[in-house]
Amino acid sequence: MNAEIISVGTELLLGETINTDAADVARVLSEYGINVFWQTVVGDNRPRLEHAVRVAKERSDIIITTGGLGPTCDDLTKEVVAAAFGKQLVLFPEEEARLRELYRQRNTYMTENHLQQVYLPEGCQVLVNDWGTAPGCAFEAEDTLVIMLPGPPLECGPMVEHRVRPLLAKRSDSLILSHSVRIFGIGEGTMEFRLRDLMNSMTNPTLAPYAKEGETLVRITAKAKTEAEAEAMIAPWIERVRQELGEFAYTVDAENIQSYATRRLIESGKTIAVAESCTGGLVGDLITNTPGASEVFLGGLIVYTDEMKKRLLGVDADVLEEYGAVSREVAIQMAEKAREKVGTDLALSLTGLAGPGDDGVHTVGTVFVALAAPEQTFVRRLYKDKWGRERIKHAAANHAFDMLRRYLDGLPVEYEENC
Repeated sequence: MNAEIISVGTELLLGETINTDAADVARVLSEYGINVFWQTVVGDNRPRLEHAVRVAKERSDIIITTGGLGPTCDDLTKEVVAAAFGKQLVLFPEEEARLRELYRQRNTYMTENHLQQVYLPEGCQVLVNDWGTAPGCAFEAEDTLVIMLPGPPLECGPMVEHRVRPLLAKRSDSLILSHSVRIFGIGEGTMEFRLRDLMNSMTNPTLAPYAKEGETLVRITAKAKTEAEAEAMIAPWIERVRQELGEFAYTVDAENIQSYATRRLIESGKTIAVAESCTGGLVGDLITNTPGASEVFLGGLIVYTDEMKKRLLGVDADVLEEYGAVSREVAIQMAEKAREKVGTDLALSLTGLAGPGDDGVHTVGTVFVALAAPEQTFVRRLYKDKWGRERIKHAAANHAFDMLRRYLDGLPVEYEENC
């Protein structure tokens, strides 16, 4: 089956609202092996919406609309879609009663135009909206399954999960399942080059590379009749990808390098401190995004100036004078002294140039990241010129987490990169 998603709302075209509804719908359709060949965004305009629906009827087995079900005069979706399939809109008394009770509970006056929300195509299946006021609906006509959903993401998302899934499960004889191998330390181009022959030889499952912010992933996707069958198809290919990419493949399906490294730290039971200059507290902030971080993260110091490096951490003034704040030597002292002062098993430090000015020695984007451990202090030098301040900071933070995960996983920690 082929599906088309029609997202209705002028605010989507103007960029005022990000169209997360289409992503939510497409993700669930793909899980049931339903192809999504087209996604259309159309404003609150009757002729253009009518045209979009006519086109969708000609090429799709399933049409799912989002938005345009509310009480205002520019909420046109039900009227246009119903007319396209020769259906009248009729009042659904049970939905009217539910709507009036909802407003009574909210102690809010309900104007008559709100009743527009409970006029639905005759003979349709009502999709009760427990997260808002406008119900969705579904019907079959002219060999097409039509599903209409409300536009607000906090309503559309749960409607997809709890109302649309059962409809799709009845119509699908297969499902699509994906797992992602997360990669850090090589770019998308290098990764694709290593896996190209493998990807070209596969049909089901398939491999696809993706570039994310600061890292990459390989998505392995299988189409099968059951989840267990799909899992069995994917499992050997996950291992094959991990073998091909070696130490750069750090996990499967984790959110990102930050959460993976922090979880590994929690599992290890080792404590950590951070000393940050150019990242301004970013690493400490990212650590605390993972539940349970308080078990291992004891604290951090933001030492943005040379004076604070000396006063708070005790970095040697002679080292600062001889090598400068942006140096391997200062990064080492920052990490080691943070570990000593806070009393932790490990410590991370970051010092560098986020721009726009340089220090007369290093280019903008030069960052030193150090990891102090009981047996050794490791250092990584980064070159991120022309990246801009925010990206340089996030790249540096990601490399700090990569050093941490490599140490905890027993892999080589130090290497110089220029990607």
